[in-house]
Amino acid sequence: MDMWSPWHGCRKISAGCQNCYVYARDASVGKDASIISRTKSFDLPLKRKRDGSFTIPSGSRLFTCGTTDFFLQEADDWRKEAWRIMYLRPDVVFTIVTKRPHRFYESLPKDYGPGYSHIHFYCTVEDQSAAESRLPLFLNLPIPYKGINCEPLLGPVDLTPALKNGGIRKVSVGGESGPHGRPLHYEWVVDVKRQCDACFTPFHFKQTGTHFKKDGKCYTIPRKLQMLQAQKAGLDT
Repeated sequence: MDMWSPWHGCRKISAGCQNCYVYARDASVGKDASIISRTKSFDLPLKRKRDGSFTIPSGSRLFTCGTTDFFLQEADDWRKEAWRIMYLRPDVVFTIVTKRPHRFYESLPKDYGPGYSHIHFYCTVEDQSAAESRLPLFLNLPIPYKGINCEPLLGPVDLTPALKNGGIRKVSVGGESGPHGRPLHYEWVVDVKRQCDACFTPFHFKQTGTHFKKDGKCYTIPRKLQMLQAQKAGLDT
């Protein structure tokens, strides 16, 4: 198990990010992305096998909210329970990717203190506007592990001011999937890697997206090959 999604669906994805992907992804499995609800696997990290051991073993890495945002306002009634579940599994690394760092403080549990070291937060940055509006706030939050997720990357972006701060542990880049996905340009990816290298920040090229432009050519890449093609680029550090 490599994904734990407390909530399914997302109604408030801003233009220019994952809106098309979220709706297409939900539609592919017969879900209405306008409906926000808890998944059946909400408490999966606390489930146990017959022998008493956890279904999700110690040392696992789980991603929350695969097609939505952990800090979505409509999920406020459920978030307290989600925090409790993660608090009770300090032996599991939970990854939260969000484009809503402005909702961080109003969404915290009372015992958060300096932060939970086993929860890794990534701020979504799809273009330069997002970098300038979200990262200054994100960098000042009490989070032990901070990363940047440029997925989907929709244009060239300068992350240097955030990387020079020294608080970013990793940067991940990817394209937009689906037949209507906007293209990812290889030179944008290489430039982000260059910035990371200059600041000694680990870099991960996660996937190409459906439409990938390189050396003046546009390639249409099936979803099952997108991660493999990114890996073949040999850009990870």
